[in-house]
Amino acid sequence: MADPVVVPVWGWVVLTAAIALMLAVDLFLHRDNHVIGFREAAWWSAIWVGVGLGFGGILWWAYGAEVAGTYYAGYLIEKALSVDNVFVFALIFTFFAVPDRYQHKVLFWGVIGALLFRLVFIFIGVELLNAFFWIAYVFGAFLIYTAYKMAFQHDKAIEPDKNLVVRLAKRIIPIDARYHEGRFFTRIDGKRFATLLFVVLIAVEATDLIFAIDSVAAVLAITTSTFIVWTANAFAVLGLRSLYFCLAGLLRRFTHLHYGLAVLLAFAGVKLILSETPIGKLPIPLTLGVIVVTLAVSIAWSLRATRVLPPDIAAAPPKSAADH
Repeated sequence: MADPVVVPVWGWVVLTAAIALMLAVDLFLHRDNHVIGFREAAWWSAIWVGVGLGFGGILWWAYGAEVAGTYYAGYLIEKALSVDNVFVFALIFTFFAVPDRYQHKVLFWGVIGALLFRLVFIFIGVELLNAFFWIAYVFGAFLIYTAYKMAFQHDKAIEPDKNLVVRLAKRIIPIDARYHEGRFFTRIDGKRFATLLFVVLIAVEATDLIFAIDSVAAVLAITTSTFIVWTANAFAVLGLRSLYFCLAGLLRRFTHLHYGLAVLLAFAGVKLILSETPIGKLPIPLTLGVIVVTLAVSIAWSLRATRVLPPDIAAAPPKSAADH
């Protein structure tokens, strides 16, 4: 199957350079490890969302409404799934008691890892779907299973220090269980140690590795265009840090959002399976409609269910595994 969106090499180069430049600017502006407040995070979130939506406008101008609609569908579902990333990151930071001023640094390097994971999975996923039609059934079943877990096992305790990757890192690398002013590595008596912040980064990266598989599979249900899948993922992930600082203190208000995300994952799974049947791919307007309505209903349901929560409880961070 040919890629429905043909982008010249220079287009990929320009896009990569633009993403690298945005990341460099973000790193430069936050090089002092200051605590990011809600107002600053809201401004950055607005900027990242504007960039993501603006890129869709460029695609509309260059390739037409259908391609732009496909991108927006992928971008919306990725943005929605990133809220669940935020929830897990909040649990990890709470579990390890990460000081506020160091959280942005972890998320910055976590985002770079997330981009790399997604890029690899996108190329592998597209090649598999193009080579073997039955892979669509495998990916579709995986998304439906993930939707089931999200709907019915979402409250399962998370213990980051028991993650296989984290435990492996602790076996291989000497670790000093302190933060050492936000450094990932330090020297003690002439010997090099990883700090606790590096362990937190490993936990974030290991968690996002799983999220990357879900995210890429969900967008592949919408399109097999490598460029569209990559840009939808990239622009959604770029705003993940700011989204975290906007929402981390409000996560208790989104009590039913995971049901909406589960519906979206299940819908993506069914959509992917149907694409290899006589029914074929579902139209993009229908996909966009399902995404928007599902998110609107689950958010409204959550806010209504938590409207009587006291302010101190509504704004409190979610419990970590250590609290259970």
